[in-house]
Formats: sequence, C-alpha cells, structure tokens
Amino acid sequence: MPTINFSLKDLSNLIGKKINEKELKNLLEYAKAELSNIDGDEVSVQFNDTNQPYLWCTEGLAVLFRGILGKERGIPDVKIEKSDYKVIVDRSVKSVRPFICAFVAKEGKIDDFFLKQLIQLQEKFCDNFGRRREKVAIGVYPCKKISFPVYYKAVPPKSVRFIPLDFSKDMNLAEILEEHPKGKEFSWILKDTKKYPLLSDSNNDILSFPPIINSNDMGKLEISDNELFFEATGTDLKSVNLAANIFAHALFIRGFKIYSVKISYTGKSMISPDSSIEKHKLNKEDISKLLGLNLKDSEIKKFLEMARFNFNNAIVEIPCFRNDIMHSVDIIEDIGIMYGFDNIAAAPLANYTVGNTFSLQENIDKIRDIIAGMGYQEILSPILTSKETLIDRMNIKRALDVIEINNPMSAGFSVVRSWIIPGLMDVLMRNKHVDFPQKVFEQGLVNVHNNDVVNDNENTAGISTHINASFTEARQAVDAILRICGVEALYEDFDHSSFISGRVAKVLVKNKEVGFVGEIHPFVLNAWGLDMPVAGFELNLSELFKIIK
Repeated sequence: MPTINFSLKDLSNLIGKKINEKELKNLLEYAKAELSNIDGDEVSVQFNDTNQPYLWCTEGLAVLFRGILGKERGIPDVKIEKSDYKVIVDRSVKSVRPFICAFVAKEGKIDDFFLKQLIQLQEKFCDNFGRRREKVAIGVYPCKKISFPVYYKAVPPKSVRFIPLDFSKDMNLAEILEEHPKGKEFSWILKDTKKYPLLSDSNNDILSFPPIINSNDMGKLEISDNELFFEATGTDLKSVNLAANIFAHALFIRGFKIYSVKISYTGKSMISPDSSIEKHKLNKEDISKLLGLNLKDSEIKKFLEMARFNFNNAIVEIPCFRNDIMHSVDIIEDIGIMYGFDNIAAAPLANYTVGNTFSLQENIDKIRDIIAGMGYQEILSPILTSKETLIDRMNIKRALDVIEINNPMSAGFSVVRSWIIPGLMDVLMRNKHVDFPQKVFEQGLVNVHNNDVVNDNENTAGISTHINASFTEARQAVDAILRICGVEALYEDFDHSSFISGRVAKVLVKNKEVGFVGEIHPFVLNAWGLDMPVAGFELNLSELFKIIK
C-alpha cells in the first residue's frame, strides 16, 4: 500500500485551517489512511486502499479535508483554459503504447518542497495505479524549452540518440535499456516491441523515451520553472486521462493556471484533459438497505458534498479525478464514511445458528495430515500470481484461459492461479540455499475456466527435489493418499509441456480424471534456476471427494 510524506504546515495552508496531530488522525480515517509517523512538521501517512490515487499527495488530501471541514462543498471548481497547444500522435504507437494525455500549467511557482511533492505523486501513481509504468507513465517538463506541436511516435531502437536524465553522454534507446538504471528497471515493459515510444518537439529535440526516462536537456525541472508541460502515456485511455486530471487539480490548487492540449490521432482528435463529469442515479432505498439509515435528501446532499460529489434530484455527479465509482454501492460507501460507520447503531441479533465444518473440509484436513506425514512441508502462498509464474516459466505454449484482475496492484498479482505447482516451484527457487532433499506441498483454492463457467476447486499439490527425484516417488505419494481414502488410481499417459514426455500421467479414479503426476521438464527447471530434478503431483480434491461420495 502506498505511503506518502508531507509537511503538516503545508497541508494546513492548503486547507486554510491549522490542524494538529489529533485532528489529522481523525481526518485520515475519511481517506482510508492512517498516520505512520510524525516528526515535528514531517508527516508519514500510509493508505489502506489503492482505488483513490488522487489522495496520494498533499493537494489531494487538502481537497478531501476541505469538504469534510466545510471549507468547500461539492466538486472542486477547476477551470481549464483553452489553448493552441497540440500533441500529434503517429499511428506507429498504436501497437506499442497507444494513448497520451497532456496539459500545460502556467503562472505558478515551483520551490524545492513542491518539486519533491510533485515527484512523489508521480512515482506513487506510476508504481501503484500505473502498474510500475506499464499501464501509465508520466513526464513533466519545463514548457518554455518546448516548441509546439509535440510529436508522439514509435521509432527503431537504434535510430535516435539523446542524453537521458542524470547522464552526461548521449545514447540510443537500446543502449538506455541496457545501461541506464531506469532502463534496466523498466525494460521489461518493452521486451516484446520492435519499436520504442518517443516524444519530441517541432525542433526535433527529444523530450523523453516513455515510459523509461526523460531527456536531460528537455526533461529536467528546475526551481525557477513556472511553466510546465505534463504528459501521461499508457495502454488505457481512461487511466491516462485520470492521471492528467489528478495532476491538473494538484497544480491548480498550487496556484497554476491549467491550459488544455489538443491531442491529434489519425482520423480523430480530443481535448486533454477530459474533465467530463459522470452521473449516477441514487436510490434512497438502497441507502437504507445497505446502511440501515433513513436519510433526508438534505442529509444525503450534505454527506456527498463533504466527499466532493455534487447531488441534486437523486443524481450524483462524480468528480473527474475519481474513477473508482462503478456502482451506486460505491457512492453509498462514501455516504457511510462521511456519516461515520461508528455512528450507525448495531442491529439486534435476529438468528441463532451453530457453526460446523463442511465435510469436504474435514476430508481435506485429513489429506493435509497424510501428506505432512510423508515428509512434505506445508507452505501457504497467495491465490493471486502472475502469467510469468503460471504460464511462461512452466513452459506452457498455449496461453491458459486464466482469470485476470482488471486493476491489479502489481504485475506479480495480476491473475488468479489455476493450479498450485507453479507456486511450489517459486518456493524451491527461493530456497536453493537450503539443504536437500526438499519436499513441499500446499492445499488451497484454484479457479478453472470450464467453457464460460469459472469453477472453484480445492486442490493439493506436492513436489520433491533431490538428486534421485523421480516419477516413481511422486506416484507412490499419490498411491498412498488415495489408498487411505479407500480408492485406487489408474494412470494414463498424456502430454503436458511442464513435464518430461513419457514421465507424466493423468490420475484416474473410477475413470474420472482427478489430477496428474510427473517429472518436471528441464526447460522449466532452467526457467526457475533449479539444478536438481523435481517430481510432483497435483490432485483436484473437490472432484476426488465427489467421486468417493
């Protein structure tokens, strides 16, 4: 979860009211955040939610706190001035990084403190919401150096040279990815592209190589700069526009005038940032059902305006710097936050029930005891993982129909696991320093596509690694498990690219498939950096106990 640092005095100035530590703690609860540390004027705050990135800066907190304290109500009035600034987008970026939003900010003042705040918001937004720059990356430049229009295009890796930020020698784009610290850190974003994104002005001066690094000549902000050019590039237009709106509001609060930029795509154009306000209809009955509150229209209006929405005649207007409102439930949650969940009276106990364990879980616990008794050590890993772990490193040639997360916190937690063995391989990779033999297992939930239906299955898997790890060892483990369950297994050869051909088999119980067993393929071992042979098994316990029952 993101953590930000700021000055309490600066926050008080932006709010228009001096606040102390106790008041700050209370206000942070409305932002789903908590005070991590306070040292004099320096404050550290940790957020417990990642769906409102506009709050990850002093300016965003000031917007919310002004509403809570009654300094302002409703959607902030940020004026976007018209201008002749243009960004021309070449069709070459369509397959690389297709979207860009931009604006110009003038007549403000940058001091050392505000520059650090601006960089902090940029980093937090790109790392968390922007999926480490893959989804959204941001650049801010001294506008006076730029000759408009700005051109956004994709070019061959060795066709352009410039001096990247904090370097003294010019490099081509391929060299930047190989030698510059930011290039090394973020080169994975462009690993499958033949051309790389580039921003330049009408004088052919390079602004940046998004999403990697700015130019040292054109992309380095100084304290004296009072005109800024902001751009955000990415793979999702809505997210890129959200970045532009959040930064436009932050700079406006700091006293800058915001000027729009015309983005010209092939065959169409748009004005950026798009600060259109979305509208949702709110049903009072839904508030009563979810919160147990019978609120008057005037009370609903009060609480929504505190949260910086507009409300009139059952219509809620959503500020352009929020993209987390997908349903009326999200709006009602904000009403509950502003009302105070602690102020909602507890409902009386209406039913009396006795808890019990499902029979399936009782059987699963027995299986866990059996596997542990065979010398396997149990581990617990997240149900969320990555395509790299689930598919690429496991030598899966055809992409599995995995369930992907729409807005993951990171690429490492972007899909739901469909089998457990990849997670066990990750454990072996991280424990190569431990003595051999190593035997680990896990039992847990997996999600598997079956046509258009997603099935939740309880699986268990175990792997063993040592110099003599073999198919026979893994099969003996499966035989022992099933024998204690009162059934016998048949084994049928089949192909699975994660395992060595001829040393992998389906596990059948009463002619129904309940799992597989085999020796891990050398390609997979190399992908995980493992030197020892690995053999393992995976069983679908949900299916197994249906058959037994």
